[in-house]
Amino acid sequence: MVDAVADRAQFQLMQDIENKPAPSLDQILSLEKQVWTALVEGNAEADRALLSSDFLGVYPSGFANRDDHVGQFADAPTMAQYELSDTRLRVLSADIVLLSYRADYRRPDREEWEAMLISSLWERRHDVWVNSFSQDTPLDKA
Repeated sequence: MVDAVADRAQFQLMQDIENKPAPSLDQILSLEKQVWTALVEGNAEADRALLSSDFLGVYPSGFANRDDHVGQFADAPTMAQYELSDTRLRVLSADIVLLSYRADYRRPDREEWEAMLISSLWERRHDVWVNSFSQDTPLDKA
């Protein structure tokens, strides 16, 4: 039988020991924009540094790991412009947050803009924030 009172006390003790502040929306959004900037610049090295080694992407094309995500830079940048809006941050713990937002973007050599909703899970690991999960949901063209 599980002693819920003891478990809560242990959890509270762990929180007191950690006592790290949760990041702000601006801090996490800044990291997310670094991922987008890497897409615009075709900077695979910057992209790899921002993703965890166990990164999982869930995209309309299927599942992707970090190497798949970074591999899209093989030929050239994958984005020409982007705008992020309607940002929301859900704090799951001081070290794990979920950023959700709308991304409007234009691919290279295209005039039309596309849009999707994105959720990105960011984790603080060894005092470094990394993106460990991302899911993209394309929006229907109106």
